[in-house]
Amino acid sequence: MKFRIDRDALADAVAWTARTLPARPPVPVLAGMHLEASEEGLRLSAFDYEVSAQVSAEVDCHEPGTALVSGRLLAEICRALPPHPVDVTTDGAKVTLKCGSAKFTLSTMPVEDYPSLPALPPVAGTVGSDEFAVAVAQVAIAAGRDDTIPMLTGVRVEIDGDTVTLASTDRYRLAVRELKWNPDSADRTGVALIPAKTLADTAKSLTSGAEVKISLGGGDTGAGENIIGFEGGGRKTTSRLLDGDFVKYRSLFPAEYAGYAEVQTGPFVDALKRVSLVAERNTPVRLAFRQGEVVLEAGTGDDAQAVEALEATLEGEDIDIAFNPGYVLDGLAQIASDIARLSFTTPTKPAVLTGKPLEDGGTPGYRYLIMPVRLSG
Repeated sequence: MKFRIDRDALADAVAWTARTLPARPPVPVLAGMHLEASEEGLRLSAFDYEVSAQVSAEVDCHEPGTALVSGRLLAEICRALPPHPVDVTTDGAKVTLKCGSAKFTLSTMPVEDYPSLPALPPVAGTVGSDEFAVAVAQVAIAAGRDDTIPMLTGVRVEIDGDTVTLASTDRYRLAVRELKWNPDSADRTGVALIPAKTLADTAKSLTSGAEVKISLGGGDTGAGENIIGFEGGGRKTTSRLLDGDFVKYRSLFPAEYAGYAEVQTGPFVDALKRVSLVAERNTPVRLAFRQGEVVLEAGTGDDAQAVEALEATLEGEDIDIAFNPGYVLDGLAQIASDIARLSFTTPTKPAVLTGKPLEDGGTPGYRYLIMPVRLSG
C-alpha cells in the first residue's frame, strides 16, 4: 500500500472514524483502524460490534492495499502532523507515515482477524443534516444514563410517511420532536430505538453534507433488521438497535391544561442559573407564577437562600410549582425561541415546556415535559 493524502483530509477522516473505537476492546483487533487504499480513494473503518464507522477520502494512490493499525495512536499522530502532504506506505508488518521532516512507523495488526462491517440496510429516505442534528440534540438530553435500564438510554425514532418523531425519557422528563423528511415512499413506516449517545454523536458529525440518508432494515429485504444506518458527506455509520418496548409516551402529555405562563427565555435562563447556585444537589427551585411575574426561590431554613422576580404573562390561576433546575435549563437551551411557554395542570402533575406557540394554534414541533418536585407543607 502506498498513497499520498492531504494532511487535513487525513486528520479529519481519522478523527471521525476514531470516535467509534471502543475504550476497552473485547478483542485486540477492535482497537485497530482499517485502512484500504485503491484507485477510488482511501477508506477508513472502525467497528466495535455495536457501532461501525466508515469514511472515504481522496488520495493519490500508487499501490492499492490494506492495513490495520492502532486507531487511537493514528489519531494522535495525525493531530500532531505538520501542514504538509502525508505519504503512507506499508513495508511488511509496518506502516510508515512521512509528513515534511516528520516520520512515524506503526506496527500493524493481522487484517485477516478484523471483522467485516455490517452492510447498510436499504435507504428509507433523506433529511436535512442541520435540522436532523438540531432535532436529535433537542431530544437526546432527556435520555437516561442508567445502563441497567437500556430502553431508557435510547431515542425512539418513529417514521410515518413524511414525518419523523423522535422521543426520549429518563422518567423525570420527556422530550419529543417532530420533523419532516423525504421518505422513499409515501407510505413508509418504521420504528427504531437507538442508543442516544450514538445517535447524538452521529447526527452532529454528519452536518458536513447537505442531507443525511437514513437506512432501515426490515420489510422484505431481510437485511440489517436490527441495525440502522446513516450516511452523509462521505461518511457512513451503523448502530445496533436497542431491544425493549419504549414507554407509551404520548399518553403522558396532559389532554388539557389549567393554564400557562410565558417568560422571556434569556432572562429566565440567567435567573434560574443564579438562583440555583444555592440549590443543593437534587433540591428544587420553586416557581411562583402570579399575574405579571414569576418569583424564583431556592434554599430553605438556615441554608443559603436566593429569590429573584421576573416579568411573566400568566393565563389561568396563580400556581406554585417546583422543578429540578438542571432539567428546566436543559429544556430552555433547546426550545429555540425567545419566549418560553410553561403549560401546567396542577403543582404535582407534569408541566410542558415549549417555545413560542404556532400561529395556527397547532402542536409545537418540540415539547419538553418535566415532572415537578412535590413541595412539602
